Amino acid sequence: MAAREFVGIGCVVAVALVSGCAPRPKATAAANPAIAAYAGPRTGNPLLDAMAGGLVGGPIGQDFSVGDRRAALEAEYKALEYTRSGEKVTWQGKTSGLHGEVTVGQPYQVGSQNCRQYSDTVYAGAAARTAKGTACRNADGSWTPLT
Repeated sequence: MAAREFVGIGCVVAVALVSGCAPRPKATAAANPAIAAYAGPRTGNPLLDAMAGGLVGGPIGQDFSVGDRRAALEAEYKALEYTRSGEKVTWQGKTSGLHGEVTVGQPYQVGSQNCRQYSDTVYAGAAARTAKGTACRNADGSWTPLT
């Protein structure tokens, strides 16, 4: 039994090595001009800053604190990078009471880039604001919203 378990673990390791589980390159301003060009509030996370404010960087997020923006951008990134079409990723502002959800569509190819449509709904009390957009994934693992 122990030998069988060992073989199983070896297969998992082999699959992980073959499937490209190597760490992704870090997003940097040098690698991604969107990070260098973005003049809005920074989150301190290059993958989030590369989104140039994402949908929350527009009118939907005009009243956001830096913490709200970071929570919303983290949800946008998680939705774009990891979530299946139609699933929601929720976020909650730390002190403002703002919260929201991000929903993504099916990934599709534009040239060599993966792209996805997504929507971000922000709730402030009973009021809801929704913005829709498209973002494409860069080689460094960041996402750039299309305008």
